[in-house]
Amino acid sequence: MNINYLHNIRQGYGYAFFAYFGITSLWVIYLQTKGLTLVEIGLCESIFHIASVLFELPTGVLADRFSYRIVLIGGRLAAIISAILMILGQHFWLFAVGFIFQALSYNLQSGTIDALLYDSLSLSRRTQAYPAVISHTNMIYELADNCGVLIAGFLVHWHFVWTYGIAIVVAILAIGMVLFMKEPSLPRSTEKPLSIIKIIQLAYHTLKTKPLLRRLMLYHALFATFCTTYYFYFQTVMTANHFPGWLISILLVVSASLNILGMQFAPKVMSTIARPRLLMGLALILAGSLVGNFGQKIWLLCGLFFLIQILGALVEPIFSTYYNAHIRSEERATVLSVASLLFSAAMIGLFPVIGWLIDQIGFAGTFGSVGIGVLLVSLLVKGYSFWQDKKSVN
Repeated sequence: MNINYLHNIRQGYGYAFFAYFGITSLWVIYLQTKGLTLVEIGLCESIFHIASVLFELPTGVLADRFSYRIVLIGGRLAAIISAILMILGQHFWLFAVGFIFQALSYNLQSGTIDALLYDSLSLSRRTQAYPAVISHTNMIYELADNCGVLIAGFLVHWHFVWTYGIAIVVAILAIGMVLFMKEPSLPRSTEKPLSIIKIIQLAYHTLKTKPLLRRLMLYHALFATFCTTYYFYFQTVMTANHFPGWLISILLVVSASLNILGMQFAPKVMSTIARPRLLMGLALILAGSLVGNFGQKIWLLCGLFFLIQILGALVEPIFSTYYNAHIRSEERATVLSVASLLFSAAMIGLFPVIGWLIDQIGFAGTFGSVGIGVLLVSLLVKGYSFWQDKKSVN
């Protein structure tokens, strides 16, 4: 009997919408309402990244050992447990466990739904449609995230705990989408996955022997960390200035829309500006944006929030292009794992530290100081490069 695996594509779109529904995006504000300090909130994010690194490889093995559908269902069950813990949590450690389950849910679905869709197309001899399918899936991710944020913003000052109740409902709906899918019967890869220790060893070897990739990955990890940290901690500015829920929703939706626009400009920027000048220019713009926080005016902080998020969105396709242009196909997965590991390491170390600094000297003072640090490092790197170039000429 011939099975119509193209049916999986429609169900996959539904799963993508429910799984990436951004109803819990305002978790920093939520944890503040639960009485956590910014240091504890920062530690929760660090715990998420530590757990994500530990879960990344084992969850990939599960998809090969069992089935895509079981792994996707497991991911949504983990999301439900995380939401329940966030609802019931009254102290730091229970929230920390909630973040561990959130990391597990993220890792179980990360890449799994894409693989299921590709195998479904392969069995239907329609693999040429995969670029269009994955493009539609990414658009659904953005739409779902914006819809969730829009609803969450309206609930900030009115039954905020309902956001996690809604998260449970959409997770159940996502499971319903999976139950209507057909498991693709293609043979899975028998290649043994890399262990955590092996990835760390490869990371060290890559950073030691490939100076260009070393600089690119360190730059990318720190740049993305500062942009991500600014995004989450800006939620404290919203609460401190008593932003109404509708305004929070609008700010975050506008930010997401500008991010999409920034991604569209990435190819044009790369084609017109040489890499050294582009990287230095982005670093200086980021530094200037962060230093601008010393202005402290709320309208200025909102404008800087938009600008910094555009920068964060812009660098992702830029660095994806740089990595793929400078690595061989046989080491591509390893290098990308190293880049991901460095970002997680930066988030683990810097996120709680920045939270502590905000508690001590405020949001504007903290990110303004970070901006000065980024500016000084950028100028030092620029001066060193100039000295090296002059030395080579002489």
